Amino acid sequence: MVEGGIPFPMLSDAGGDLGKLYGVYNENAKVENRGRFIIDPDGIIQGYEVLTPPVGRNVNETLRQLQAFQHVRNSGGTEATPSGWRPGKPTLKPGIDLVGNVWKEWKVSMADD
Repeated sequence: MVEGGIPFPMLSDAGGDLGKLYGVYNENAKVENRGRFIIDPDGIIQGYEVLTPPVGRNVNETLRQLQAFQHVRNSGGTEATPSGWRPGKPTLKPGIDLVGNVWKEWKVSMADD
């Protein structure tokens, strides 16, 4: 489905061991619900999404989130990415001044789009 293959690891869990560990195993159906976990290089889960089988996932959104997590990590936490952020677009600067003002800052940064 992706030319050249998927550029990140995926797994299958036929026995349900990992599904049980991550809380996505459906005991009644004996299968996992569809789960996507973004785990950083330190082994910390940064994001996840779990959907029941009838609902599809958005691969483009997953890739966007990966890029956003990588950007924030590479900035050393000095930048945050607003909703819908894409590489090259404005970021937010975390801090006390942002508290209660995220919408105002987000609106200004998105006006540059």
